[in-house]
Amino acid sequence: MQKKLDRKYFLFMLPAIIMVVALRFFPIGNAFRMGFFNWNGYSQDMEFIGLGNFKEVFGDSYFWLALRNTLIYAFGITIVKNILGLALAFFVNNKFHGRAAIRATIYLPAMISGFIMGQIMYYFYQYNGGIFNEILIGLGLEPVYWMETGLGSTIIVLLTTSFLHCGSTMLLYLAGLQNIPQELLESARLDGATNWKEKLHITIPLLQPSMITSVVLNLIASFKIYDIISSLSGGGPDGGSTSLTLLISKYYFGYNRAGYAAAIAMVFFFVIIIISVPINKWLSSKKVEY
Repeated sequence: MQKKLDRKYFLFMLPAIIMVVALRFFPIGNAFRMGFFNWNGYSQDMEFIGLGNFKEVFGDSYFWLALRNTLIYAFGITIVKNILGLALAFFVNNKFHGRAAIRATIYLPAMISGFIMGQIMYYFYQYNGGIFNEILIGLGLEPVYWMETGLGSTIIVLLTTSFLHCGSTMLLYLAGLQNIPQELLESARLDGATNWKEKLHITIPLLQPSMITSVVLNLIASFKIYDIISSLSGGGPDGGSTSLTLLISKYYFGYNRAGYAAAIAMVFFFVIIIISVPINKWLSSKKVEY
């Protein structure tokens, strides 16, 4: 009887399994295969070159620059979003008039396309007529070329992305805060714990499941950052703020080097696994049960 039930459960799962294989594993496998060919992305001629593309990747200075930027984006955005999200979650978890409207306002930018938000923010940072420079000029100061250097552009993209998309992280922490048993907090207050000690020794440790989820999701999402870079800085100047996803797109569509772009994508795939899996295991080992 149990075997029959197991078979029925498997049949129910079969459509989802087929979709995962078709939409996830097959494209990954095909991209890995493409990495061994010299191919322009649209013709029928594919020249097998073995590990040639992968060897070229590790000698490509733009790859290493994009990898550095991607790591800055991934860890920087994850850190800033978690700090902002946690602070905002503590704030909107309090009872005050207009709390629901503030929650919606904070989360709203996360619902808008990153490409559109990048276009909007470009008019804040541009040198001539930019909102920030107009404010500086109004204060009697000199305008600033905000994205003059690659590192400066990278930091601006990092901070802009973090501020615009911290609403989703706020919701994760807010859900965690509302899931904490109130009896524990009330007991701490009866024992004389101050507000800060309550947060430091009770609330934050009990938020570790939310922290694990938030860190892993933000880290993986930040590794894939593309749209806001494309519209805000374009990867410039001279590729100084390019991420690996943007570099892959440029090689594939801009230079018609689909095989080489696939090789970069595969190297990038293993970089994400090598970094995210140990972090997930380490965070899971710190989990607090209650």
